[in-house]
Amino acid sequence: MNKNELKDFLDEKADFYENLDFIESDPIQIPHSFTQKEDIEIAAFLSASIAWGNRKMIINNATRMMDLLGNSPFDFVLNHTEEDLADFDGFVHRTFNADDFKFFVQSLKNIYQNHGGLEELLRIKDGSDNYKTSIHNFKKVFFEIPHLPRIQKHVSDPMKGSASKRINMFLRWMVRNGKKGVDFGIWNSHYSAHLHCPLDVHTGNVARKLSILQRKQNDWKAIQELDVILREFDKNDPVKYDFALFGLGVFEKF
Repeated sequence: MNKNELKDFLDEKADFYENLDFIESDPIQIPHSFTQKEDIEIAAFLSASIAWGNRKMIINNATRMMDLLGNSPFDFVLNHTEEDLADFDGFVHRTFNADDFKFFVQSLKNIYQNHGGLEELLRIKDGSDNYKTSIHNFKKVFFEIPHLPRIQKHVSDPMKGSASKRINMFLRWMVRNGKKGVDFGIWNSHYSAHLHCPLDVHTGNVARKLSILQRKQNDWKAIQELDVILREFDKNDPVKYDFALFGLGVFEKF
């Protein structure tokens, strides 16, 4: 396929996979259980933070997270007690355990009380067209309160070369227009044009097979390379192609 044919192909696949049926098998279903903005973004952030491994397990454990938060994430984050956090004991998702979950809740409380919330903290403030510095600064604030050093592995940093797949997925959920009912589009101070494809094994492999990504590692340099092509295909909404690449990889075994 030439570039125009490839764009048409990916446009068609993105349109096909971005529909309400997508929600049924995706962790994005967790924040879709809520209506208040802060509940949605906290549920989304926590769900995205454990989004690695088996998708059914991710959904089950993210659902359990919400149960432990009394299905009122924002109220719990702001008003929890040490006794409330003790109920988390025994929670585990792969290497994410109860101590990690407790800290995430405590850090989110600090973010909402002292930094204007997740939307404000992750907003691009350096005049760039990407989230590299924003995510790096977010991690610094996230860990500004006392924590176990091992917990830092659960928040990636593009300044250290990470593709930051889970944060980029969370950003897609919050920022992209929600007209089709999948993404939410509730962060009006952010712009879809600046988003990055959440690069994982599936999207990376499909992108390489389609020759829109040459780099072999799924790292931030690969994100930058993929950005160039996807933004050329659609400068205002480049991350709609995440649906195409992910759908081709997971559902079509492309």
